[in-house]
Amino acid sequence: MKRSEVREAVFFLTFEKMFSDGTADDILDTAYEADLFEINEDAENFFKAVDEKAEQLDEVIAKFSEKRQISRIPKVSMSILRIALYEMMFDDTVPDNVAISEAVILTKKFAYEQDVQFVNGLLGAFFRSRKNEVSGD
Repeated sequence: MKRSEVREAVFFLTFEKMFSDGTADDILDTAYEADLFEINEDAENFFKAVDEKAEQLDEVIAKFSEKRQISRIPKVSMSILRIALYEMMFDDTVPDNVAISEAVILTKKFAYEQDVQFVNGLLGAFFRSRKNEVSGD
């Protein structure tokens, strides 16, 4: 699977997890049984990593969501934001601009039009804040 396909599989899994009290393994078992999309070991590991850091990622989303309370952000957008922020914060192999671009692509594909601007804006604000921390601004 290409990285974009892995990311999309992780999106489906992360989105499903938002409706379940089950574990990441429970979600994976259900996904394998349903056999609606491809999952490989990379997707499994990525999904589990995002799920493990969900609380920390949600804190970042809440901090940078200026216009919406976290409870009012659609689950599709939340799932995409978690994935992108995970890549930006914890995966040194994915450049930040790629994580943002891929998040925008997923949002265009699965969310409402107004959510594209929201996701892009939140991720852009997070990116700029990290850039300012590094430069000391």
